[in-house]
Amino acid sequence: MKFGIMFANTGHFATAEGAAAIATAAEACRLESIWAVEHVVIPHGYQSQYPYHESGKIPLGDDPDLPDPLLWLAYAGALTKNIRLATGILIVPQRNPVILAKECASLAKLTNDRFELGIGVGWLREEFDSLSVPWPDRGGRTDEYCEAMAALWSQKHASYHGKYVNFDNAISRPQPSAGSVPIVVGGHSDAAAKRAGRYGTGFFPAKGTDEELTHLFEVVKRSAAEHGRDGDAIENTTMVWSWRRDSLDRVRQLEDLGVARLVLAPPTSNPAKIGDAMEELAARIAPVATH
Repeated sequence: MKFGIMFANTGHFATAEGAAAIATAAEACRLESIWAVEHVVIPHGYQSQYPYHESGKIPLGDDPDLPDPLLWLAYAGALTKNIRLATGILIVPQRNPVILAKECASLAKLTNDRFELGIGVGWLREEFDSLSVPWPDRGGRTDEYCEAMAALWSQKHASYHGKYVNFDNAISRPQPSAGSVPIVVGGHSDAAAKRAGRYGTGFFPAKGTDEELTHLFEVVKRSAAEHGRDGDAIENTTMVWSWRRDSLDRVRQLEDLGVARLVLAPPTSNPAKIGDAMEELAARIAPVATH
């Protein structure tokens, strides 16, 4: 099992000193990846339900510092050499896809292809309203934006014509060395699983029972087969909030379900203690960790 740290750009790790502490500690302890989250704005008094916490609210407090994940990862990438850098997730339909393609390719190039673009369609409707981005068509917008970015990453003179994006003979440089930035599709719905099967290199349902995860992974494989892709090559990621005494057994259960990567919240919120806490976590996961 590969292990990563989620919410890496939150709380005290939102600062330059905090980013340096968590990124270098994670790399020193040979964790596989760090994941930065995104909200451009969090509207005060929002009523949308956060799907990953029982409170229905983002567990970061009412007024959190939350740096742009791409900029935070670029900073972390400059301080590290090996650890993979990922968004978990970037809300693609809120972004301009031509600009986003440039940003992602630049980040991949500057970090020796360590960047993975974790994407999602978003859950916070009030945020979309603040950005004047239509809420109902965010799924279709996401798919088209990803297709347009793939063209910019791979074609010499890129062209794309869709409902939301149109361009001809566009030259976008740099391009990723492998011809694409890996796309990890986030979400725990059938629609997200189908999206991962169509064009994802990975799938990331951050929650789900064993039965729900098994179903979603099968949806990924069926969707991949329908589009001439190898579903077994699509890497599954999921999340647990903390490491408990029974976690080793749980990791083995998740591996049996087809999970290849597990991400956890930071083992402490204190940058001064993150090195020791990360070493303790690394020792605990060592029996089931791969690098």
